[in-house]
Amino acid sequence: MSDTSHPKTTSAPSWQLDRIVDELRSARARWRGENGRNRDFDARDLPAREAVRDVMEALCGVLFPMRLGPVDLRAESEDFYIGHTLDLTLNTLLAQARLELGHTARREGADDHEIEARAVAIIQEFALALPGLRALLDTDVLAAYRGDPAAHSVDEVLLCYPGVLAIIHHRMAHQLYGTGLPLLARIIAELAHSVTGIDIHPGATIGNSFFIDHGTGVVIGETAIIGDNVRIYQAVTLGAKRFPTDATGGLQKGHPRHPILEDDVVIYAGATILGRVTIGKGSTIGGNVWLTRSVPPHSNVTQANLLNEVGGKDGL
Repeated sequence: MSDTSHPKTTSAPSWQLDRIVDELRSARARWRGENGRNRDFDARDLPAREAVRDVMEALCGVLFPMRLGPVDLRAESEDFYIGHTLDLTLNTLLAQARLELGHTARREGADDHEIEARAVAIIQEFALALPGLRALLDTDVLAAYRGDPAAHSVDEVLLCYPGVLAIIHHRMAHQLYGTGLPLLARIIAELAHSVTGIDIHPGATIGNSFFIDHGTGVVIGETAIIGDNVRIYQAVTLGAKRFPTDATGGLQKGHPRHPILEDDVVIYAGATILGRVTIGKGSTIGGNVWLTRSVPPHSNVTQANLLNEVGGKDGL
């Protein structure tokens, strides 16, 4: 009888690793040469998503220690936990800021002392902004609780709602974006996007008491401006209508191209609002509306009334 208790030994397959490594080296060299990047890659000098993820988890705990902090935290040790965590976390964030600033500034001739001073100043400003961000986030949490009849407590909102997680990340990302760390800010935004399905560019300006209900598929563009007490439902897009190009055919960047929502606006599920248009205070935009023009305050825009308006096709 043959022995079948052990599998037959087979030789390891050949992956042609030498060839693959050589071809990947050639691909990198070609891309770097074509894009003038040959001197940019002596070492990895960009922020790491893993480090930023750890920073954000720690900062969420700092802002809401008894809800998003460690499970064994007690009230009597809150301040110690916050101080200790901030010390570690801000130093980690500083290291990531150095990487981003160094990557861009060295090509502009800045030296290491200038980079260090700038990085320290930005993270100090960020740290001092945290109490104000907590106060602003309190308004967002309350808006979610008051705006959703299914919410039983503010604790449930904070622990469970993807829109709240997204706005926590956005508030911190927006602070870093405005003080000179756009790449770090974008990483923070994309970490939230990957978890919640809510895509808020860190450049977007958002007022207090902001609530995204359900949230999946929401997109808010870089230059969007959102007032106070605004509520948005799932699959809403605040996007650009067109993308102007320069003389060489490249996209023009930085100009205002996303909507402005004034205070007390409600945007229902699936609505798409494109371009630098203004949705007036107190307006309601119905579900699945496609809108590319401004509307006055206290408007009620639905698919039906758009179709019935004279010239309504301009808004569809």
